[in-house]
Amino acid sequence: MSLLNRVKSLPNGFVWGGATAAYQVESSTKVAGKGKTMWDDYLKAQGRFSPDPASDFYNRYPEDIALSKKYGLNSIRVSIAWTRIFPKGYGEPNQEGVAYYHRLFKECLDRGLEPYVSLHHFDSPQTLFEDGDWLNRKNIDYFVDYAEFCFKEFTEVKKWFTINELISLAYSQYIQGNFPPNHHFDVTSGIQAQHNELVAHARVVNLYKKLGLPGRIGLIHVIQPIYPIDNAPENVHAAKLQDAFMNKFLLDGTFLGYYSDDTMESINEILRLNDAHLEIEDGDLDILAEAAPQNDFFGMNY
Repeated sequence: MSLLNRVKSLPNGFVWGGATAAYQVESSTKVAGKGKTMWDDYLKAQGRFSPDPASDFYNRYPEDIALSKKYGLNSIRVSIAWTRIFPKGYGEPNQEGVAYYHRLFKECLDRGLEPYVSLHHFDSPQTLFEDGDWLNRKNIDYFVDYAEFCFKEFTEVKKWFTINELISLAYSQYIQGNFPPNHHFDVTSGIQAQHNELVAHARVVNLYKKLGLPGRIGLIHVIQPIYPIDNAPENVHAAKLQDAFMNKFLLDGTFLGYYSDDTMESINEILRLNDAHLEIEDGDLDILAEAAPQNDFFGMNY
């Protein structure tokens, strides 16, 4: 029996939504004071893809929101382009960008769609990217400042995500090499970026709760099941290591607030085999532990 035949109704309060990411849909990357992201110069040099015009959500969002409502959605996930608010990732806010997101959120609410808003969806500011992106601890401070501004400014938003798909960033940037800076099998950077993203997420969650805001906050992981190709012990063990790197390390840090012994046994083996290292600073695990029980929800992409 198909799923559609078995599901006759949805529970009260069910949220039926769609999702977008600012850089993937907005276009208008050079207007209204917007700063560059890590993708702008990279895509121009690559010469294969352009963020302009994309689906022109920046200009056509009223039409898109109307279509969302027409086809039965009651929510939509969008992301804020960090560089529309802070063109360099820090400094004085760009009021044109602030005004745009107020208009977007109002349109959502006026149409009866609740906005679920991501603060970071694969689009670090170019200035911060050039300065190490998530590998630079100072950039975590800038992310927290940006988040605090958004929480206090966009009071119409009651559902927040910190970072979208932490592993997709770390793996694609430093292991697979299909996101800038295109490193391949840079295991030190790949695992350090995961940890630093977790610290950034946790600091923002802790801030949100300290502000006493009447909303909910979480993050989005992409879960990637890992299976051995057969039952050979070496392949079973290889799958266990891959699962730790892709899933367990991030899930432990998010929801346990620490890295379990089993997870760290695998991570340390990966580090040893690749002559790599991970730096966990004093206080990091306290930050993770404080945030872990305060996550209100969990976005799972699969």
